Amino acid sequence: MRLFILIFFCSLTLSAESISLEQALELIKKQNLEIKAAGYGLQSASYSVQMADSQDYGQLDFIQNISRSNDAGNVFGFKLASREASFNDFGFSELGTISNDAPVQALNYPNDHNYFQSKLSYALPLYSGNKIAAYQNMAKAMRRISLLEKEEQLNTKVYETRKSYFDMALLKRSLKNLHIIFENISRLEETTKEMIAEGYAKNIDLLEVQSKKANVQRIIVELESNQELLYHYLSFLLNQEISEITTPQYDLAEPNISAEEILRNSIDIQKAAAALQLRENILIAEESRYLPTLGAMAELQTSDDTFLGDANDHKSYTVGLQLKWNLFSGGGDEAAIQKARVETLRMKAQSELARQGIALKVKEIQTKIKTANSEIKSLKSELSLSRQIYENYEGRYNEQLSSMSDVIIKQSSWLENVLQLLKAENSRNTQIFALERLALTQGEKR
Repeated sequence: MRLFILIFFCSLTLSAESISLEQALELIKKQNLEIKAAGYGLQSASYSVQMADSQDYGQLDFIQNISRSNDAGNVFGFKLASREASFNDFGFSELGTISNDAPVQALNYPNDHNYFQSKLSYALPLYSGNKIAAYQNMAKAMRRISLLEKEEQLNTKVYETRKSYFDMALLKRSLKNLHIIFENISRLEETTKEMIAEGYAKNIDLLEVQSKKANVQRIIVELESNQELLYHYLSFLLNQEISEITTPQYDLAEPNISAEEILRNSIDIQKAAAALQLRENILIAEESRYLPTLGAMAELQTSDDTFLGDANDHKSYTVGLQLKWNLFSGGGDEAAIQKARVETLRMKAQSELARQGIALKVKEIQTKIKTANSEIKSLKSELSLSRQIYENYEGRYNEQLSSMSDVIIKQSSWLENVLQLLKAENSRNTQIFALERLALTQGEKR
């Protein structure tokens, strides 16, 4: 019982432990359900490649037929296959003459006959007009796409986790400023009450302070709710309950990577290239409609009225080749080939469009980051100044040198600067994460 209690409290301690960003990224790779699902998709695609490759080795089947019949054709065929047929089965005597009606009756109305046939059958495609090779390359292209999709899913979850951590850091920083503002308003509220009691202020001044205090409290509750939602979202991403995290103590750095590197390594562009390869092999497979196919086959069998009876004496074999060439299909083959060519051209156009779209996106993101950096620098200066101005006006109000309306206006300006800075920093982080997401390549160390 003591051991159980100890384990229980240890588990509570571990679940309440603050999780760092580095730990979260490791947990994402192991526990996120969407990444696991993408991994299963990759395994499935790998098995498809093995299935396609197996066609090079042909197919070997063991066939066991067990029959019983009194049909004249079947019985005679069974005896021929078993190498047991005789002239008597035709109604002839051993000398080749019909002796009487009895053998004829036996030929047309034979007794029930058992038939056991054991057969090994092997078929091998020798030439398929490049169709098998095309199918194999298509399967490999699909596996490549599945691999890239798994990496893309991992990149997405890493992006969402890192963004959540830095969003949490911004929220906590903003909440800290808002709590300072709330404490200042609470102090101002108490001062106003004292001044009303001494006749130096009016009730309307108190109402203004309390209204602003309620507004700040509403914003604090809203940000705390967003913070709670972030914890719920992180719990979903990590597939475990998260109640505390260690937020990064640094501003997010802009990735030092050129647009050319992003275009060269982009997973989206690699996926487009794999999809184009898939389409090109579909075209090759369709073009094989005009080409012949050649296959080889071999069979080894033995048959008897008992299972494997006199197997060595009754064995037989068959070997052969088959050439098949479709000469006319009413124009259907040509239509299928032309359709595949058009789809290939469409995929090439889409690949180039994806490349140009990513290049445009990179330039757009870099411009937004530059704008956000300038805005944040300006807002930080404004925030520091607005706080000093508010504190100055608060002191002047205490000395009855300014009105409550002036103090509230300055306090509103300070609050607005806090919220604007939060918005600008969040916008900058969002754009940096978007750029990092484009820059992440397959298998890159995180």
